[in-house]
Amino acid sequence: MLEDRSRLLDVVGAPLTTLDVVVSATGVYKRFGHVEVLRGLSLEVKRQEVVFIIGPSGSGKTTFLRCLNHLEKIDRGTILVNGHTIGYREQNGRFVEDVEKEIARQRSDIGFVFQRFNLFPHKSALENVIEAPIQVRGMDEGEAREIGRALLDRVGLGHKLDAYPSQLSGGQQQRVAIVRALAMRPSLMLFDEPTSALDPEMIGEVLAVMRELAVEGMTMIIVSHEMGFAREAADRVLMLDEGTIIEQGTPAELFGSPAHERTKAFLAKIL
Repeated sequence: MLEDRSRLLDVVGAPLTTLDVVVSATGVYKRFGHVEVLRGLSLEVKRQEVVFIIGPSGSGKTTFLRCLNHLEKIDRGTILVNGHTIGYREQNGRFVEDVEKEIARQRSDIGFVFQRFNLFPHKSALENVIEAPIQVRGMDEGEAREIGRALLDRVGLGHKLDAYPSQLSGGQQQRVAIVRALAMRPSLMLFDEPTSALDPEMIGEVLAVMRELAVEGMTMIIVSHEMGFAREAADRVLMLDEGTIIEQGTPAELFGSPAHERTKAFLAKIL
């Protein structure tokens, strides 16, 4: 689907950041009621790095992704994306929550692909893609449409520009969701179980797009149980358990010779 054509990132241009470190999370805590979901989690992700996060249900994987772009507010710690806090600003020596308009601007540099697509049901594929570049980035509509058409064509959906989400398969909807995020020219892409809602035959369609992004150098943090894809595309795999990183390494290291007993037990169930 993606071979012998222009690169995906060529359509929108290189990501806006040139910093070596895209994500820096230090001592992040997050609690829901009496349950502490993140317990002092620290992580650094370098530019063009592909990081997979694995772990059992309830270990804090999705919560951490949502904290990265302030969909969830952290209780303690710091999160910097491209050297800036997301959702907060410093005032009189302390951090206070920023205004919604500024948070939206900050989020525009972070692409987020969810499990359930989250497309606007009343908008076509192309309209879904161009909405944020026009409304948030202030892009000219003609330019946005040109980029949107090129991106959708690039992922094999050039013939579905005017189709509504209800007229698309799950794999097609998720490809639209990825393209919608890419149209904002993000420096970081977050994927939260992007294939979990798909039928098996559709998973390959989405992984092909993600594989292309990895090859092209997009910085990505991926929560997924697609271990074969992790072996192929990840630079680093993190094992999360009870809100903290208990082990990390290259795919060969983590899958081939895990050191922690919890990692061994988890991998034994899913590999």
